[in-house]
Amino acid sequence: MSPTFAQLGVPKNICGALQRAGITTPFPIQALTIPDAMDGADICGRAPTGSGKTLAFGIPLVANAARAKSRRPRALVLSPTRELAGQIASELRTLSTRIRVGVIHGGVGYGAQRKQLQQGVEILVACPGRLEDLIDRRAVSLHEVDQVVIDEADRMADMGFLPAVRRLLDQTSPRRQTLMFSATLDRDVAKLTRDYQHQPVTHRVGDTKPDIKVAEHRFWRVAKAERIATCVNLINSEGSTIVFCRTRHGSDRLARQLSQRGVRAAAIHGGHAQSRRTRTLRGFIKGQIEALVATDVAARGIHVEGVATVIHYDPPENQKTYLHRSGRTARAGETGLVVSLIQPDQVAAARKIQRQLDLKGPITSPDRIDTKSTATPRPRVEDRNRRKVQSQPANGRRRPGSPRVNRNGQRALRSRPQRRNRSNPRARSYSR
Repeated sequence: MSPTFAQLGVPKNICGALQRAGITTPFPIQALTIPDAMDGADICGRAPTGSGKTLAFGIPLVANAARAKSRRPRALVLSPTRELAGQIASELRTLSTRIRVGVIHGGVGYGAQRKQLQQGVEILVACPGRLEDLIDRRAVSLHEVDQVVIDEADRMADMGFLPAVRRLLDQTSPRRQTLMFSATLDRDVAKLTRDYQHQPVTHRVGDTKPDIKVAEHRFWRVAKAERIATCVNLINSEGSTIVFCRTRHGSDRLARQLSQRGVRAAAIHGGHAQSRRTRTLRGFIKGQIEALVATDVAARGIHVEGVATVIHYDPPENQKTYLHRSGRTARAGETGLVVSLIQPDQVAAARKIQRQLDLKGPITSPDRIDTKSTATPRPRVEDRNRRKVQSQPANGRRRPGSPRVNRNGQRALRSRPQRRNRSNPRARSYSR
């Protein structure tokens, strides 16, 4: 039987906040991590995305947070993406009303962030780049930080943030407690552990490979011209969906194409302003957006419960990307569907990923839905204009106010008026 939060040593006020949020039973990573973290030990936790890591480090942070001075936070959480930073801060705020939680990331102005630092925050959730920028501007100091969390350390390494993470850790208290969480604990992450943690307690929960018993993985051979139709019907059939594209331009284009076919879709990527990304993500969480079309980098910060389907519209480049994308569904014990749309020339690469991840199953044609039943897209503006031009009366007479057309049914250009050359009345010239 799983222990309760109270049995793990969680204070009563935090237990009450968890109960009000509907959280009564700790996940495995929480049950293992919280007692050691509450005692002040360094933690090295390996757990897959969606396993409850935020509360695993958030509860000890809130329970042990000391009162902070202006511009001198006492606890620091480093996050690889803006969206994840915002979600972590929001979850920490639900645990206690007396603990001030600040969030720092790029994509927004400096004014509000400097103001909250000036007023003082006990816990600061930050992306490395913006935090270093504010330190250079003397808006914040890390010298009194005695608790540090590095969330998704493997993603930090993939995105090239580890040098910045090291510089930030060097500015914190040498007696700090360091909690590090990652889906993998190898290479650069292992070196970071050796250099910045003191006799860490290691907890490993779950597997980084997708569990086929939880998420259903399908590989469909689909022609390029049929991918959009397949997406539309799959979204209509399954509900809340994240669709992955390789590029920003491709994400914007696919979101428009899905919208033209009646799907409430929106793109999210690093080229959008942070305010727009926040609105898009909020709309997806509330169900106002059915399909979130995302790039790999933008999706690293998307942690949303209840995603029914993940579609690899552009197949991932390797097994690591496949694991990350697929982890957006089947979270926290839920079920989910992962569909890869494979073009004929991509079959070999898809089979390689299947072998590496032990995903058994053939690459087949779509069998869950009818790709022929897609609604006809709304006509583009130029198509509507062409229809207006071609809808002239059969007798050749023009309706009042309708455009002139030539014999080919195309809009006729209005000719410029002619005038006579006064020096030679018989000659014709055209006005310039």
